[in-house]
Amino acid sequence: MAKKKSTATQKTDDLKQFEKDPTNQVMTTNQGLKINDTNNSLKSGERGSTLLEDFLLREKITHFDHERIPERIVHARGSAAHGYFELYDSIEKYSKAGIFTDTKRKTPVFARFSTVAGSKGSPDLARDVRGFAVKFYTQEGTWDLVGNNMPIFFIQDAMKFPDLIHSVKPEPNNEIPQAASAHDTFYDFVSRSTETLHNHIWAMSDRAIPRSLRMMEGFGIHTFRLINDKNESHFVKFHWKPTLGVHSVTWDEAVKINGADADFHRRDLWEAIEAGQYPEWELGIQVVPEKDEHKFEFDLLDPTKLIPEELVPVEIIGKMTLNRNPENFFAETEQVAFLPGHIVPGIDFTNDPLLQGRLFSYRDTQLSRLGSPNFHQIPINRPIVETHNNQRDGHMQMEIPKGQTAYFPNSLSGGCPHLAKMSEGAFHSYEERIDARKVRGRSESFNDHYSQPALFYRSLAAWEKQHVADAYTFELGKCTQKPIKERMLYQINQIDGDLAKQVAKGLGLQVPKKIEQPVNQAIGADDDGKNQPPKKKNYLEKDDALSQDHTIFNSIATRQIAVLAADGFSMSDFEKMQKALENKGAMIKIIAPHGGTITCDQDMEHEVDAAIVTTESVLFDAIYVPGGKKSIDALLDEPKYKKFLNEAFKHCKAIAVDHEGEDLLDETFIANHKDDKAIFINDKPKAFIDAIAKHRNWDRMEVAAKVPA
Repeated sequence: MAKKKSTATQKTDDLKQFEKDPTNQVMTTNQGLKINDTNNSLKSGERGSTLLEDFLLREKITHFDHERIPERIVHARGSAAHGYFELYDSIEKYSKAGIFTDTKRKTPVFARFSTVAGSKGSPDLARDVRGFAVKFYTQEGTWDLVGNNMPIFFIQDAMKFPDLIHSVKPEPNNEIPQAASAHDTFYDFVSRSTETLHNHIWAMSDRAIPRSLRMMEGFGIHTFRLINDKNESHFVKFHWKPTLGVHSVTWDEAVKINGADADFHRRDLWEAIEAGQYPEWELGIQVVPEKDEHKFEFDLLDPTKLIPEELVPVEIIGKMTLNRNPENFFAETEQVAFLPGHIVPGIDFTNDPLLQGRLFSYRDTQLSRLGSPNFHQIPINRPIVETHNNQRDGHMQMEIPKGQTAYFPNSLSGGCPHLAKMSEGAFHSYEERIDARKVRGRSESFNDHYSQPALFYRSLAAWEKQHVADAYTFELGKCTQKPIKERMLYQINQIDGDLAKQVAKGLGLQVPKKIEQPVNQAIGADDDGKNQPPKKKNYLEKDDALSQDHTIFNSIATRQIAVLAADGFSMSDFEKMQKALENKGAMIKIIAPHGGTITCDQDMEHEVDAAIVTTESVLFDAIYVPGGKKSIDALLDEPKYKKFLNEAFKHCKAIAVDHEGEDLLDETFIANHKDDKAIFINDKPKAFIDAIAKHRNWDRMEVAAKVPA
């Protein structure tokens, strides 16, 4: 008679069999419960709120939230600053929030900007979404507006957030690549989850490589509610508009900046504030009356959709100014805790399923990262108003609660802390009517995954479209699996056929007419196909607000201007240009053959900002070369100055030279392109300044592509 195997032996044999047949891996919870949908949270109706009883969501998100200690799992690489917010005009017709009704207030803020995918030590210029989080220390409590520099998100339901981040993070077998999306696991996910395509095309655009944190937009992403004194609700989306305009660098620059100065964005923000060039953003709102919730051809609750400004203009209501750098990076920038659940009376949530999941996830993450439910007592997280409740003790309790009672109701402490009345400013959740079945699914109104990516692409200028095509080609070129590339080409083709053909050409592939797998796999196992995306619709030809070609071009404040000079440079040339540039707020940096000082032709000593061997043209916005034969002869002896100019030309920047400076220009690729509208020879400073304000001469792109730099 055969001997019966022990339980332990049986488990070992089962494991070996499991390892032999990896195709037989049915998805389960950590307790072995089989799962047929890991893409949708449990809701009260397909457009309803997410339910607290969803143990599948909690297990998945909780495990994800606790994966890293103590670094943030996402948005680890960040920079921040203190400042204030001022309201222009009251919007009491929409909201009763004091920050939106009292124009006399000067509300303190702390803003943190970040990349998403990289670790704390990753470079600033990775191609990535940027976090844009603002903590308002209001008189009614703390409000956190936790958003990004792109108005939409990759996914529609928080249940999929761990999958998204796992796919874009370094691959688990080799921990490669760092802070980059150009690899197989990410595109395997994107090509099978069509809801990601809108945010993804933004990430392939120049929005993913901003020139400065001070020159990027911010968005609240989700549709929130504004509640007025009459308890009337309006839907709202929040926008931050930089007063310097929205500007980016090219991918070639980003790669080189990461090598020349991995802290480029962090340094730029810090130095601008230290120099008194305070970054500013205007706060705008898009408001939709509740009665108009269903009037659009997209769903307001879908976080992968924006409201085109052509349909609902942004109303500017106030301005944020950042005027003080942190005293201690760890104590402030690293320990600050932003939670979307931090709101004040007059602001409320909607049933956006991504927002609903974030309301749970962010607090859970802070518990793991900061180690205690008392993280609100850390100075950077403390509200400016007094707090009173019965929440006591806990790890790292830094206060000394007094009194005999820690419960409610009580009589021993005179009933304190007592409950506030509505007339005293108590928070009251909006009483939204809910009548729905409890389901794990997604509204069919979320299914349109191609129309808005197509609108975004159509709205771009020709130079922006070229950059998008180049980005797709580069990223997919880094993938090793041909089926993944072909699935992505199929998806891109649903957005724009010409874009797909251009990318396919760069990859040496054909655009497939069909793919074997379902187009969208971001659905449950028992889905009947209703969540497959329909063909794109064209409900709006263009939205100018989506293109950086329509941003602000009237300021050169804080722009970095490299002055290429050596002993004997012309003081009269330099002085005239320096005065004109600095009067407009630009920052002049002398780049000499060596460090220390150089002497002009009037025997005056000038401090050198950088030796040519220690810096690169990609760190500057424009180049100026003053005359002076002795100076130019010295520059001609150093080959890197020619590279400096060639590279600036390649990146479509403005270049100005005076007198003998033209001799240096004649030794570069620019010699045959002096008629370029952003090349200035013995011209007035104003023309040079106007060209810098336009950011780049993108008409130069075709010629610039031929520069061997």
